[in-house]
Amino acid sequence: MKIDEILKKKKTISFEVFPPKKENAEVSGIYRTIDSLRQLNPDFISVTYGASGSNSKNTAEIASYIKNSAKIEALAHITGGPSSYEDIDRMASELRKNNIENVLALRGDKPVDYSAEYCRYFKHATDLMEYLSGYDFSLGAACYPEGHSECDTLYEDLINMRKKEEAGAGFFITQIFYDNSYYYRLVNEARNVGIKSPILPGIMPLTSAKNIKKIKDMCGSTIPLEFRNMIEIYRDKPAVMEEIGLNYAVYQIIDLIAKGAPGIHLYIMNNADVAKEIHMRLRRVFSELF
Repeated sequence: MKIDEILKKKKTISFEVFPPKKENAEVSGIYRTIDSLRQLNPDFISVTYGASGSNSKNTAEIASYIKNSAKIEALAHITGGPSSYEDIDRMASELRKNNIENVLALRGDKPVDYSAEYCRYFKHATDLMEYLSGYDFSLGAACYPEGHSECDTLYEDLINMRKKEEAGAGFFITQIFYDNSYYYRLVNEARNVGIKSPILPGIMPLTSAKNIKKIKDMCGSTIPLEFRNMIEIYRDKPAVMEEIGLNYAVYQIIDLIAKGAPGIHLYIMNNADVAKEIHMRLRRVFSELF
């Protein structure tokens, strides 16, 4: 079923997984993760495209397992930046052959050694979305609560977000954030510029202090002072740090649901135990409100 249609009927709970980093690596481990996630009855599971499009074959294979073996809707990422028209046609055809109906269309982050050749065919996510229009996917797009790093203002980023909706995006998934006020601002300002599609908040539990730098380098997400203080105090106590991270994610999710978020998308870094723990702590919330 198409995700944009699901969102018209209910709030959603979903997870993101990623293929093995090495293209020819064994994928059985991720299948075990998906089987564990299946027990939580998610509405869909997304699977990333991999850096520079290198794991596109694994993406299609894993998306097929999610849809056809685990019997969960799959959201396959496709990254246009490093791809040619032939790459996209091959990927899209493989997904359609395996009954995949949902695609998250992305340009992709520019690599450190970026050159104009990186985006030779698809300079923007909207270019990819327009190219995919003939494949009858339910298209999703990314958005950024604190604004995209390449935009000078949030308003500039919102204009790009509106272009994505005009190009076919039926829903959005945000970059990770730890201050919910940025999400509420994004939704409010998006509605002010005419964007109507659901905007799913993306949450990644921060259960290890060593991930702070990785998160800052990856997306620049602001970590609220109160949360950061707890991390600093307990950074050398892994069990305590994990508990703090899980509790903070639960707090974020409850607040988001209470204030009308259309669902929750969890970035779990292929860790099904984190997903299970979050789900267990929120089981009554999900059963009553989803």
